[in-house]
Amino acid sequence: MSKGWESGAAELLGESKLLLESSVVEKLSKDYYWYSPVLDGKLKGKLADGVVKAENEEDVAKTLAYAYAHRIPITPRGAGTGNYGQAVPLDGGILLDVSGLNSIIEIGDGYARCQCGVKLGLLEKAARESGQELRIYPSTLMVATIGGFISGGSGGIGSITWGNLWDGNVLEAVIYTMEQSPKRMVVTGPEVQHYIHSYGTTGIVTEVVIPLAPAKSWQESIFQFDSLEDAALFGNAVANDASIPKRMVSLSEWPLPSYFTPLKKQLERDSAAVLLETEAGYLEEVHAHAKQARGRMGYVKEPSQYRKGVSLSDFTWNHTTLWSLRADPTYTYLQSGLSASGFMEQLALIKGKFADEVLIHMEWMMAGGNIIPVALPVIKYSTEERLYEIVDYFESIEVSVSDPHTWAVSPRSATFSGMVERKRVNDPLGLLNPGKLVADPA
Repeated sequence: MSKGWESGAAELLGESKLLLESSVVEKLSKDYYWYSPVLDGKLKGKLADGVVKAENEEDVAKTLAYAYAHRIPITPRGAGTGNYGQAVPLDGGILLDVSGLNSIIEIGDGYARCQCGVKLGLLEKAARESGQELRIYPSTLMVATIGGFISGGSGGIGSITWGNLWDGNVLEAVIYTMEQSPKRMVVTGPEVQHYIHSYGTTGIVTEVVIPLAPAKSWQESIFQFDSLEDAALFGNAVANDASIPKRMVSLSEWPLPSYFTPLKKQLERDSAAVLLETEAGYLEEVHAHAKQARGRMGYVKEPSQYRKGVSLSDFTWNHTTLWSLRADPTYTYLQSGLSASGFMEQLALIKGKFADEVLIHMEWMMAGGNIIPVALPVIKYSTEERLYEIVDYFESIEVSVSDPHTWAVSPRSATFSGMVERKRVNDPLGLLNPGKLVADPA
């Protein structure tokens, strides 16, 4: 990396787009890696040397060309809501903030075209004004950007119907390579897969096209149960009932619901809670499943109040972990896949071995045409060694684990080899978010 690069960058881009103040650089060099005590210890000192606030694609191309010429690493950043250090620079360099590319270009029939920095909450609002809605989005809806979600996320609310990002939920992307003369590529179809959840290591995403679904009238409700087992049976029954249109089925065993401070008046002490988002007009069918599982409704929100005040999705997916961390900073979490047919036995084994050291949080999603239960359990953290003992046990009972305590793109990913190949072509000097795709973080 060249010394004195700052003056040339300021001259090229304009001084207002280059941020060097230490407090600003430190703030923008962080994401939500502190969800993991393992990553928190390893990443808290990692900082960029400067931040470029890109406002358009020309800024992106100029920055990439300049950084290539001066051998400066580039780490892209949207809103910084990732949990694994996706937007944390491991080797200094330039943090490329693309949140300024925030134009919704077109809302068409069944699709939206927009720049990477558009916030998902604003995109959902614009889509609903056209009688449509997002298919899937993370629990960080109101702050996360579409480019950050595609580059660093996977699924979330809506995944119970539409699957994750790889399931046809990204139609097209504009990618910039990092070469002497950066290329502007438009990728579509299967080729898009190699730029999803790649942390910007294979190219910088500046524009995307995503599919939209016809808007529905959604109703939020909470059902409560005396046992985790009853709650899990209910959640699974609702999730698998194809006659009930749904956006979300989320289970939290007690005491996790006690951490959802804004919902305390609606939640029963010592009860497991299942948070739902189902289409208006289907509560009778939901009640029938609750009766079978000895559950009761604790809260319902009228469809006319959707997106007004607190939303139940604010307590699901990774926000469940966030509320738990606010209550007790010694908590952390895992991401795991349960057996569609044997998840009850797996839950019993986990609780039998770890009791309240592992608190069950479940979501349901579509995968390969089938509804599967996934677990994002909240873990009482003691040591890294103990954490991986829990991981080992999960895997011994065939609960797959996607490790959220590493910043590296998982080599288990079906698109990993394709990402490595595209990085070799698109980033010949290995300057795009170095250390995230190939390097061993240990």
